[in-house]
Amino acid sequence: MEAFRESVRTWLDENFSDEIRNSPEGSDARKGWTKTLADKGWICPTWPKEYGGAGLNFDEHITLVQELSRASAHPPPDVQSRNMIGPTILEFGTDEQKAQHLPKIARAEVRWCQGYSEPGSGSDLASLSTRAVLDGDHYVLNGQKIWTSGATESDWIYVLVRTDPNAPKHEGISMVLVDMGQPGVTVKPIKLISGTSPFCETFFDDAIATDLIGTPNRGWTIGKRLLQYERAGIAGMGAEGAANAPAKRTGPKRFHVAEVAKRYVGEEDGRIADPAIRDEVIRHHHDSQLYQLTLRRVREENESGETAGYTTSIFKALGADLGKTSSELQVRLMGSQGTGWGGETFGNDETEMTRMWLGSRASSIAGGSNEVQLNIIAKRVLGLPD
Repeated sequence: MEAFRESVRTWLDENFSDEIRNSPEGSDARKGWTKTLADKGWICPTWPKEYGGAGLNFDEHITLVQELSRASAHPPPDVQSRNMIGPTILEFGTDEQKAQHLPKIARAEVRWCQGYSEPGSGSDLASLSTRAVLDGDHYVLNGQKIWTSGATESDWIYVLVRTDPNAPKHEGISMVLVDMGQPGVTVKPIKLISGTSPFCETFFDDAIATDLIGTPNRGWTIGKRLLQYERAGIAGMGAEGAANAPAKRTGPKRFHVAEVAKRYVGEEDGRIADPAIRDEVIRHHHDSQLYQLTLRRVREENESGETAGYTTSIFKALGADLGKTSSELQVRLMGSQGTGWGGETFGNDETEMTRMWLGSRASSIAGGSNEVQLNIIAKRVLGLPD
């Protein structure tokens, strides 16, 4: 593995210049760097070469992520395409669907978003009502989705739809792929309490879908499998998480709990001055380290690197709670400086922390609520009766 690491470092030294490193996202230099990574197969490095990947194994992927991070040479941050719908198409798609969609993802030429939740179907996702009716060689969609992350910037959307309204609710669902550039798709951003608008409402009015993944009316299984890929990514179970474990911190260094406590509470001889707060910070640090070490053990027990099983629900629920606890603790330690939204009395890092705290409230809902995760753990991991 050290030989592979050295080859990656040498390649980065030759291809990733200071000009690229110092260029902003969206610049010609960064776009050129994305193409260079794609030509190497390193945007989706574990995918087969025939679909634009590099055919790396899990350990090689970890090493690659570590070296890309060391050089600040990250690929585009489009996890929905690379880590969610891409693996799902690899697992369930036809040869034609793989050839059509995967190379474009591997070259970062398209962006995808998720059409799952509806205004009346969130935690009870199987009650969804967006319809897709077969009309010749395509499906016609009508309905609404909500909380569609990144929809304003996406080219395609994978959608769970009802294709048999007379079947039991879990059995009449299919997954279809929809081009968002067509007239029948409308997107409206939703502004959150944190001040950002990553989520959207998405409306389908006679929109056309030519691709259905898997078998008609059997999309619930596929939809759940994709959620396992999503939760594995959120929890840090994949190569990206492994590259930073076990010392991964919650948030940027300036928002590490101990650093915040020393800054706002004070320190004596390098320690947090207040013993009660020091004890609380230590307990939180222990919880964080135990979480990372348990993730590491699970990865090492599974040599293939396959992390998208039911255990993803355990780490997703624990990680969401840990993240919320971290941001709440930091805001409390900051006192009145942790409640700023703007103005000269608050620094940029302080207002950013406020927004991170507000945004963290959604972590136990996004990707499947913690209540849903606990149900999955009870039924699928512990084997408890319904």
